[in-house]
Amino acid sequence: MTGPEVLDVARDGIFTFLKVASPLMLIALAVGVVISLIQALTQIQEQTLVAVPKIIVLGLAMILLLPFMGDALAGYMTRVASRIATGG
Repeated sequence: MTGPEVLDVARDGIFTFLKVASPLMLIALAVGVVISLIQALTQIQEQTLVAVPKIIVLGLAMILLLPFMGDALAGYMTRVASRIATGG
């Protein structure tokens, strides 16, 4: 495998990682901002208050997004396997 081919596989892997992880990260960010806003408005400064809603929402989001994430990862594996089968 030449240098540009390795870079193509790495770039494809990074893009797949971002495509799989970014929806969950954005959901976690939105939940964190909403909970922080509620904490600021009610003046409740409990640090553990953020954890429970985030865990629940991220669990539900993972269940809903699992087909998309699996498809993206399977597509990446197919592309890598085809590169391996063709010899580069």
